[in-house]
Amino acid sequence: MDIVREIALKTVYKIDKEEAYSNIALDEMIKDNRKKLDDRDIGFISELVYGITTWKLTLDEIIKKYSKIRLKKISPWILNILRMGIYQIVFLDKVPKSAAVNESVNLAKRYGHKSSSNFVNAILRNVEKHDYEEFFQIEDDIERISKTTSMPTWIIEELLKENDIQFVEEICKNSNIKPKVTIRINTLKINKEEMEKLLKERNIEFEEGKLENFLILDKVKHIENLDIYKEGYFTIQDEGAGLIAYMLKPRENEIVLDACSSPGGKTTYMAEMMEDKGKIVAFDLHEHRVKLVEENAKRLGIHIIKTKCEDASIYKEEYKEKFDKILLDVPCLGLGVLKRKPDIKWKRKKEDIEEITKVQKEILETCSKYLKTGGQLVYSTCSILKEENEDIIQEFLKKHTDFEQISLNEEKYEVNINKNGNIQLYQNIENDGFFISKLQKK
Repeated sequence: MDIVREIALKTVYKIDKEEAYSNIALDEMIKDNRKKLDDRDIGFISELVYGITTWKLTLDEIIKKYSKIRLKKISPWILNILRMGIYQIVFLDKVPKSAAVNESVNLAKRYGHKSSSNFVNAILRNVEKHDYEEFFQIEDDIERISKTTSMPTWIIEELLKENDIQFVEEICKNSNIKPKVTIRINTLKINKEEMEKLLKERNIEFEEGKLENFLILDKVKHIENLDIYKEGYFTIQDEGAGLIAYMLKPRENEIVLDACSSPGGKTTYMAEMMEDKGKIVAFDLHEHRVKLVEENAKRLGIHIIKTKCEDASIYKEEYKEKFDKILLDVPCLGLGVLKRKPDIKWKRKKEDIEEITKVQKEILETCSKYLKTGGQLVYSTCSILKEENEDIIQEFLKKHTDFEQISLNEEKYEVNINKNGNIQLYQNIENDGFFISKLQKK
């Protein structure tokens, strides 16, 4: 039995049936089996898990072509074995098709009934002989994009409200790009030249990011095991996420609120920009997530972050007009980070929009009261739907004439600024999808 594929199968099953988060389920499974695996094994398991989760809809459409049994009637174990086999045959050129078929059949013998292995063998042999080019010939645009990019139709329909079909198709394609590893240099401990020297000494290739002190790494594995990571010389952070904190521009000795702070990437970036002088109050709803912020701050040698387990949507009089700057990176559907968390698109439903926007409005309404006169607030999401972004801001400004919009025309970072002066980043080869709006209390 191929233990590598079996571990991948167990992980995918956990994501699919127990609704576990892909990154957490994968980390736990690798940790439990670390002694049995080498780096190459871990890389292959990660490839299978993220690949199957990303392409689940397309893989299921291929199964439907050749299976007389409806998907709902197929055992979850056998269904995921089929997905894994098809993913290897269709998407992984380096895996011999015969190996993909044979190992899938072996898994089916262990995780299914007697007839299961014959069923898996028959379908994968058919897949091996054919392709799915017919999906690209589908006349209905929404159906074609859905089947060729593995995107739920409701997401495509939502994006089409504000964008043309070609642009929406591009967004969906970009959601499947394997993300690059981007790091932010901790300027409290090391400068850029010293950091680049340390990376070269470890044979890690890199290129400069658009934001100052950001580097894009090439072909780096198990980055969190590096000594220079453990010593707090850098943080792993997408540039789009970094841009959110950068746009708030916190200064030394200011009092800042990060109302939805975990795991602390943006919180610690603000502390670095403040030279670890002043005060950052970091809220999060759950105690275990508050601890993540504390652990990040400790590793980076940051002292000005004061964490609190607080619900940012519930008003507290003690915080009234207390802060110079406020960062609201609010809970969202997360459709801008699908290339990192592909399971999101299978967990979310159209009905979730109403529920999540209600929370977003409550947090903005409540925390706006904590801002000093003349203070500035950044509202952001890692989502790409207008309902979560532009609509929230415009509704808030209509109700609150004591706030005004600050246009985010930034010379140092080339992004599209919309007509209202906000940034809407869509996922591409360089960054994830984010929305950023900056407000000032008059």
